[in-house]
Amino acid sequence: MSFISTIRAAIGTLQSIENRCKLIQQGLGRVELRQLHSVGDLKDSEFTVYSQWGEDGIIQFLLKIVPVPNRIFVEFGVEDYTESNTRFLLVNDNWAGLVIDGSPEKVAAIKKDEIYWRHNLKAECAFITRENINEIIERSGISGEIGLLSIDIDGNDYWVWEAISAISPGIVVVEYNSRFGPDKAVTIPYDPRFVRTTAHYSNIYYGASLPALCLLAKRKGYSFVGCNRNGSNAFFVKNELRPTDLRELSVTEGFVAAKIRESRGRDGQLAFLSEVEEASLLDGMPLVEILQRVSQ
Repeated sequence: MSFISTIRAAIGTLQSIENRCKLIQQGLGRVELRQLHSVGDLKDSEFTVYSQWGEDGIIQFLLKIVPVPNRIFVEFGVEDYTESNTRFLLVNDNWAGLVIDGSPEKVAAIKKDEIYWRHNLKAECAFITRENINEIIERSGISGEIGLLSIDIDGNDYWVWEAISAISPGIVVVEYNSRFGPDKAVTIPYDPRFVRTTAHYSNIYYGASLPALCLLAKRKGYSFVGCNRNGSNAFFVKNELRPTDLRELSVTEGFVAAKIRESRGRDGQLAFLSEVEEASLLDGMPLVEILQRVSQ
């Protein structure tokens, strides 16, 4: 066997192992799924197949009790889609959907993944703003009532969700920045060119507080039903779809402070700062008070 043939055989073996690992991963997710109860705390239902912090389990828990109208999702901020909040819905529940990311390389990787022909998935490359989000969604052929929307763009999350009108999701998952605390309804000022890694060297100045997102949710007709244990994502259910045994929570009841230490020093290296030190770094950074904005 020639050297090139040997390399090709090795690549084929690695791909076979990778495919088997994916099947095992999905199988473990199905085992977890069978153990889910239809009542209880969101955080108790967490499990991870493709999500980062247990969101797969929470979403499956909600779908057991929330009668979403259509098995369609939209998720943005997915990178290459190997880690996401909707991939398990795609491969396990046979949902259809749209994913969006700003990197041409990442989107190209999604389109090369076998899930792109095995399932009804669309991938768009775009830097999302509140000016273009509806046009991107509508261009994909998605509109009206859908099952789930997941927002994680590390920046203008509040402003983009506020702008979305092309779709009406039954469940919304939005990343919040717990460093802004449980009391202040604040978000970064809108900047269509905002990039978290360059907005502030610390890498922790981005997004919106949980109170700000809850205020927006209420305006858009959604109930806040909880956060994940990691303190990164908040979950909202459309009011008319929320069952009576799924309680709407106050911010005080549902807030979870993130423990992840991802702050950076001026040299770009992880700084491992405490919560107090992170708060001090953010003190004085420009923020928009949503409470004041709503009352105007």
